[in-house]
Amino acid sequence: MRLFTTGCTGFIGHELVPALEAAGHELTLITRHAHQARRLSSKAQVVVADTSQPGAWQDHVATAEGIINLAGASIANKRWTKEQKTLIRESRIATTHHLVQAMASAPRPPQVLISGSAVGYYGTSAMAEFSEFSSCGTDFLAQLCRDWEAASQPAQDFCRVVVLRIGIVLGPDGGALGKMLPVFRLGFGGPIGSGRQWMSWIHRTDLCRLIVAALTEPAFSGTYNAVAPNPVTMAEMATALGNVMERPSLVPVPAPLLQALLGDGAKVVLDGQKVRPDRLKQCGFSLVYPTLPKALEAVISPSS
Repeated sequence: MRLFTTGCTGFIGHELVPALEAAGHELTLITRHAHQARRLSSKAQVVVADTSQPGAWQDHVATAEGIINLAGASIANKRWTKEQKTLIRESRIATTHHLVQAMASAPRPPQVLISGSAVGYYGTSAMAEFSEFSSCGTDFLAQLCRDWEAASQPAQDFCRVVVLRIGIVLGPDGGALGKMLPVFRLGFGGPIGSGRQWMSWIHRTDLCRLIVAALTEPAFSGTYNAVAPNPVTMAEMATALGNVMERPSLVPVPAPLLQALLGDGAKVVLDGQKVRPDRLKQCGFSLVYPTLPKALEAVISPSS
């Protein structure tokens, strides 16, 4: 399948791009970072563009049979200033809007759109459990995800649309786990904040397997929680990580420190939600790494 992709040159893309090529797909990578794209693949076509703006990059959509849309500025790396919030929104919502416009204008629109979202859709709660049928939250991240998903929905008029509400993605070279590993290696690891907040997670390999499957299996349609079936609290995450790495996990990272560094962005790790992958279970998709210890063992080398 000829695939047009956005947002596939970062942490998830490091595994997703090779997985897509191994499955026999032909890739066009739309990115602002050509060197990253070319490090991931010597075969893919690389197009340099800012997808939050309309432009010549949209012409490439007409040659695609499938679309993977994971574009979006990082949420947790910077303080949420007014400008950063605008960037976070526009990099997702405007990109998706321009992408769907180009799909609709194509003589033969692509057959499938896989578009990202996040479990932040549900807001945060220490007690509630959320399925794909739960209502949207009211905070900034929830409204961001609502509008991001809404931008993809017009594509349902001419192709199969799969929206993935992605949880915390586990891998050794990025994401939340990538930031925690150096601290644990030094023996100063521990839960962040209260430790009681829920973490709904997925191993990066399983997320990539899900995307590859959803491209070609017609049964995938609509919204799915891309999470493992066993969410954990932050305290349980820290304990499991310490056990796998044979390091202590006793020193908590105080919430005020993160809030001072990230402002509202600290909510990503200080608050959480307990999310169930009900629709993945219904369609029979099984994860290679359904439990946290198994997932952590797979991404952490013995030397860690």
